[in-house]
Amino acid sequence: MNSLIIRRKLAEHISRLKFPQRTLCTDAATKVFSSHSVQSSDDHVGQQSFRNEVHPYDIAIVGGGMVGMALACSLARMPLTKHLKVAIIDSNPALSKGLSIKKEDPPDPRVSTVTPATISLFKDIGAWKYVEQHRHAYFDQMQVWDYTGLGYTKYNARDVHKDTLGCVVENKVLHSSLLSCIQDTDFQKTIYPSRLSSMTLQPRNLSMGVDSTSSGLNEQGNLAKLDLSDGNSLYAKLVVGADGSKSRVRELAGFKTTGWNYSQNAIICTVEHSVENQCAWQRFLPAGPIALLPIGDNFSNIVWTMNPKEATDRKSLAEDDFVKDVNYALDYGFGPHPKSSTLGSGGIFSWFKTDVNLSPDECFKVPPKVVKLASERMVFPLSLMHANDYASKHVVLIGDAAHTVHPLAGQGVNLGFGDAFALSRIISEGIAVGTDIAEVLLLKKYEAERKSANVTMMAILDGFQKAYSVDFGPLNILRAAAFNGAQYIPPLKRSIISYASGDQRFPIFS
Repeated sequence: MNSLIIRRKLAEHISRLKFPQRTLCTDAATKVFSSHSVQSSDDHVGQQSFRNEVHPYDIAIVGGGMVGMALACSLARMPLTKHLKVAIIDSNPALSKGLSIKKEDPPDPRVSTVTPATISLFKDIGAWKYVEQHRHAYFDQMQVWDYTGLGYTKYNARDVHKDTLGCVVENKVLHSSLLSCIQDTDFQKTIYPSRLSSMTLQPRNLSMGVDSTSSGLNEQGNLAKLDLSDGNSLYAKLVVGADGSKSRVRELAGFKTTGWNYSQNAIICTVEHSVENQCAWQRFLPAGPIALLPIGDNFSNIVWTMNPKEATDRKSLAEDDFVKDVNYALDYGFGPHPKSSTLGSGGIFSWFKTDVNLSPDECFKVPPKVVKLASERMVFPLSLMHANDYASKHVVLIGDAAHTVHPLAGQGVNLGFGDAFALSRIISEGIAVGTDIAEVLLLKKYEAERKSANVTMMAILDGFQKAYSVDFGPLNILRAAAFNGAQYIPPLKRSIISYASGDQRFPIFS
């Protein structure tokens, strides 16, 4: 017993010598807490600044955006993870002060198309009820067509016995809903309004005096030390990089990436109609697709892909001229409307003829006219990026830190949410069998699951982008054949809808 006491006192003495003033347990940390620059929901965390011991977090989430907060909410709601101590590092003041969302304001141009699978996950963690308190728009139909006029596809939720194909939500509404969700819990979280500067691994034996009862920590292995831009430091068992496409975590952990820039930019903005838009529309043009997405209250969101010079020119156009360009691109511009009556009547696609007459809902329609611009126009360069690894010991990537995709199908944020919920589930499964939450084999299980799903979606979207970046007669006919195949072959249409909804893997990859 005496020898044990001696070892503990020796360890405490060593820890005082080894850990500088930039950790949570020193005078610098006391100053940080007293000035309220760290927002904590757990009194125990606040008290540790008065003790000369290192109290590491179970998980440090770097990036408190939509995907990072989705992970935190999921951890807070699961029985085996809700007792973990979590640090959230993000300089966005909204995390501590909240977001101001006024119903009378027009929608922000930054929106996400949330799939039924993601909606279900949001409902599971209790976040969707907050989304429904703000502006959002469910849609049950989507029309996709080609500028050549040779083909189109009309997707309907009832084809797969669903009520909706998705819901368009402003990013700030999704973020605010997740913040409200986690505030509804007694989750042990601490928010650091700062940025990550450096990250190193520290031997765990320097903190032998730690009194930790968190279910994800043990007395072996290393800790990650995170130094922040405000001079503060913290220690964590597992670091999650949810800090976007220019991830500092990914850079510091040494993860390599594969990818390329597309020679395309996207213009996004909010527009207004004289009537409510209840359908999602996407037309493939010679320079890239244009999408018109309902957002509620006679508003729609535009995502228009084009070459960089066109994007620069259109951003600076007068508002009336830009609106004319949008209507031109969504109507007769660049080519005629597809005519469903000509299909199966002796034309080049007569072999698609079926015995079923098209209902009015399945016939081609023209989108509602845009009457005015309702927001600023924002321009973003487009690229594809994929991390060669998502995980190593103590570090794991989720969301745009692990992958970015072309926005033509609106799948980027859904892939990120899929990462967040999969990681929380796998951490819970590890805790259930006594596995260290930073164990590389556990994290590689997450990587294997999510990399397969993400790479498949990325390959499909990249293939679409390349197929529609060439204006060539025979290729135009093949593309039109694909549209008509999806329109007139019900099993294929159902599979496409189910895959895009997040319900299943695409058959050819199963």
